[in-house]
Amino acid sequence: MPHITLPDGDKLYFEEHGSGRPLVMVAGLGGIGAYWTPQIDAFSRSFRVILHDHRGTGQSSRSQITYSVEQMATDTLALMDALGIEQADFVGHSTGAAIAQVIALDHPERLGRIILAAAWTKADGFFRRCFETRKQLLLSVGPEAYIKATPLFLNPSWWIRDNIDAIERGESGIYGGDHDVGIMESRIDALLAFDRTAELPRIQHEVLVMGVANDHLTPAYFSEELAAAIPNASLSIMPDGGHAASQVLPEEFNEIALSFLQGEAA
Repeated sequence: MPHITLPDGDKLYFEEHGSGRPLVMVAGLGGIGAYWTPQIDAFSRSFRVILHDHRGTGQSSRSQITYSVEQMATDTLALMDALGIEQADFVGHSTGAAIAQVIALDHPERLGRIILAAAWTKADGFFRRCFETRKQLLLSVGPEAYIKATPLFLNPSWWIRDNIDAIERGESGIYGGDHDVGIMESRIDALLAFDRTAELPRIQHEVLVMGVANDHLTPAYFSEELAAAIPNASLSIMPDGGHAASQVLPEEFNEIALSFLQGEAA
C-alpha cells in the first residue's frame, strides 16, 4: 500500500488516480481519503487526483500528537513534496477547507484554484456547541455512540431515511475502524481552535466557496462570510445535500466543482 514517511517518522497513506494537472482533495474531520469516492471517476478524467488519510485516521499512523489544522496542512504539503508536486489545485471539505485556508495563506505558491466546500471561518457559538456536544458524547458515552450520531450532523433527514441500512452496515469502518478517543478528541479541539479569519483578505487565489442551504454543521452563512472576505472568491450554494453534499448529491456537486476547476464560470 502506498505511504510516504513524514519527517518525524509517521506515515501517510495516499492514493493517486488519473493524470493531468495535480488536484489534491482533502477530507474533513473523519480524515479518510475514501470520502471522495463519489468524485474519483469524474475528477480523474481531467486531473491527477491525490487523496490521503490524515495522520491519526484510516491507514495512516495513529500518532498521539497534539493535532492542529496547521499540522494537518504541514502533512499535506509533505505529501505534495514527496510526490514532486510544486503546485496543485485543491478541493477541501470542512476540515480540508480549513487546511486549504492555511496553505493559501502560509504557502500561497503551492496552490492554484481552490474549492472550499462546507467550510467555516472560526468557531462561533453555534459551531462550538455542535462540536463540544459531539466531543462530550465521545468522551462520556464512547466512540460507538459518537459514530452513530455522526450522520445526524452530516446528512439530510431524507437521505438517512433512505440509506439507514447502508449507514448501519458501514458504521464500523468510519475513521478506519480504529476509534482512538484521544486522537478523535484532539482533532475536534483543533477545529475549535482554528481561526485565520482576519487574514482571509490576503488570499489572492481563484476560490470557489461551496455551501449547502441545509448544512446544519457548517451552515451556509459561513460560506457567505468566506466568499465576502476572500477577494477573488465566488459563491455557490446548493439547495440540498447537507454537510456531506458531495456524497449525498455527487452529480450536482461534481458538475459545479469541475466547471470551476476547468476554468468555466462557477
